[in-house]
Amino acid sequence: MRHILLLGGTTEASALATALATRGERAVLSYAGRTEAPRAQAIPTRVGGFGGIEGLAEHLRREGITHLIDATHPFAARISANAIAAAELTGVPLLGLTRPAWEAGPGDRWIRVADTAAAVAALGSEPTRVFLALGRQTIGDFADAEQHFYLLRFVDAAQPPALPHRHLVVDRGPFTLAGELALLREHRIRVIVAKNAGGSGARAKLDAARELGLPVVMIDRPLIPARSQVHSVVGVLDWLDHGVVRGV
Repeated sequence: MRHILLLGGTTEASALATALATRGERAVLSYAGRTEAPRAQAIPTRVGGFGGIEGLAEHLRREGITHLIDATHPFAARISANAIAAAELTGVPLLGLTRPAWEAGPGDRWIRVADTAAAVAALGSEPTRVFLALGRQTIGDFADAEQHFYLLRFVDAAQPPALPHRHLVVDRGPFTLAGELALLREHRIRVIVAKNAGGSGARAKLDAARELGLPVVMIDRPLIPARSQVHSVVGVLDWLDHGVVRGV
């Protein structure tokens, strides 16, 4: 019988967990542990890291994992790279489940940057009102640019980094265009900083920015080593059943 380890923390991982449970697969969903109250899942879960490449490889061997699926966030580059290396060490088949990146369209005012340091620089020296649509782990990079007002949105109420001019909204997506328009107008936001995470759940802020004519400082995805990957739960199930990636 297959024993699947699903590296998760995304909407796609939750959808796959439900599909695996429906099929009666033996599977475990692993979280990094950065969210205080993760959503309940349809399969057993574990929380916490593995201890790097060797730790993950040892976990795969010890638990008799037959298939490894990486459905982590597109910006979780370290765990993705570790998963690739651990799969190579153990011979466990690996598949990535990821979202296609967002693409700028007509009316979008994107400023593409490589990382958060470049995003800070792109905001400039003049004070402005910024929606930091980023994970908690990178918010602290903006502490030196304390002249700006920052709107933050987290899925839980854990203490955010010490930005002197900030407002925290606790909410969980998916978000709607109407809701994002209201949020941006209420806080008089002049620029959005976002990671190119892809997917539909967080897309609404980009549509709202286009409608309001706001610039978006868009942080490009980090590079990870080459691997097999698909963009849908159906693609993962097909890979499990047939051992090949068919581009779905």
